[in-house]
Amino acid sequence: MNVLVNAGPWLSVPPPGYGGIENVVATLIPPLRERGVRIILASVGSSTLDVDELISVFEQGQFAHLQKPYNQVMGIAHAHQARVAAELSRRDDIDLVHDHLEVVGPGVLSALGGPPVLHTLHWDLRKHAAFYRSFPQSIAVNGVSHSQLARAPRAVRDVALGAVHLATPLADRDLRFERGEHLVVMGRVCGLKGQHVAARVCQKLGLPLVLAGPVSGLDSQAELDVVTQDPYHPLHGHADVRYYLDHLSAYLDGDLIRWVGSLGGDERDALYGTARAALFPIQWDEPGGTAVVEAMALGVPPVALSRGCMPEIIDHGRTGFLADTEEELVEWVLRVDELDPEECRREARARFSPAVMADRYLDMYEQVARRSR
Repeated sequence: MNVLVNAGPWLSVPPPGYGGIENVVATLIPPLRERGVRIILASVGSSTLDVDELISVFEQGQFAHLQKPYNQVMGIAHAHQARVAAELSRRDDIDLVHDHLEVVGPGVLSALGGPPVLHTLHWDLRKHAAFYRSFPQSIAVNGVSHSQLARAPRAVRDVALGAVHLATPLADRDLRFERGEHLVVMGRVCGLKGQHVAARVCQKLGLPLVLAGPVSGLDSQAELDVVTQDPYHPLHGHADVRYYLDHLSAYLDGDLIRWVGSLGGDERDALYGTARAALFPIQWDEPGGTAVVEAMALGVPPVALSRGCMPEIIDHGRTGFLADTEEELVEWVLRVDELDPEECRREARARFSPAVMADRYLDMYEQVARRSR
C-alpha cells in the first residue's frame, strides 16, 4: 500500500520541540513502514523522518505565521494543499491519503476525486462549526477519542470509522528516573490547559510545580519578554500571552512554581520522568491527551479533571486519578503515592504504543479502501 500522509506546512516532522500533530505523524509512520506501507510525506523540506518520498512547498515550518491576521496567512495552507493536489493528479500509484490538515485538507481533497481519504480529527470541532456541520460525505474520518466523536456534528459522525487513541514512542523505551518531589504540567500554556489551576493547587499544598511548554509559540522567558514589553508586537495581545500575564504570572515565583519554556529530547524526558505526578487541570473537553500517555509511559501517574478523553485514558485508582472539581484535585494529588508506576508503564505499552496505533490505522485503511471499491 502506498499512502500519502499529509502533515501540513506548519512544523517539520518530527518537530524540534512542541508540535502535537507532527509528533503524532512522526510516531505513526515508522511502524507503518515496518509493516510494508510505503509513505509519501507531505510536510516541509526540513523534515528529517525517514520516509519513501517527501513533498513540500516550504523549506521551513510556517508555524510562526499562524498568529498573524487571517488575510496574511490564508495562502499558506492552500499553497501546501495545492502541491498535494498536483501530486495526486499526476500519478496513479497512491492508494490512500491520510490527511491531518485542519479544514483545508478535507475541503480541497473532497473536490479532487482520486484515491480515498482518511481524515484524522485532532482538534476541537467547535472552532469551525459551520464546516463540520456540512462535512463532505466522500471523506472518511476518525477521531482521537470516542468522547470527541460523541460531541461531533451528525455529518462527521456519519462518516466516522471510530477512534484511534494517540500513542507515544516512550511506551517502547524503558526509561527509568528517580522520582522527585515536583509536579509537572506539560503542554501549551493557555487557558484551556488550566495551568493557573495547577498553580493554585500546588500553592495550596506547598508542592513544587514545573510548567513546560510554549506560550503562543514562544519557547523561553527571553522571547516572551520581548513580546510583553513591546505593545506593538503582533503577539502582544494574543490570547495565550494575555492568559500568561493576567492569570498565571502572579503565581510564578521562580522557586515553588516555575515556567521553564519549551523543552525537548532528553531534557524533557528527564523533567517528566522525575515528576511525582503529572497534572491535567483541563478547562475544556480535551480530544486527544498525548501528554497523559507520555506521563504513563514514564511511570508518572496522571491526575486530571474528568473531562473529554481523560476517562478513556486514565483508569481511576489504577493508572491515575480523575477529579470532578478543583477541591477533589487537591485530594487526589495527596494520594498519588498509592499508585504503582509499573502499572502505568504496563498500560502505556499495552494501549498506547506506536505499534498498537499503527495496527488500528491499518485496519481503518482497509475499511476506507473497501468502502471506496
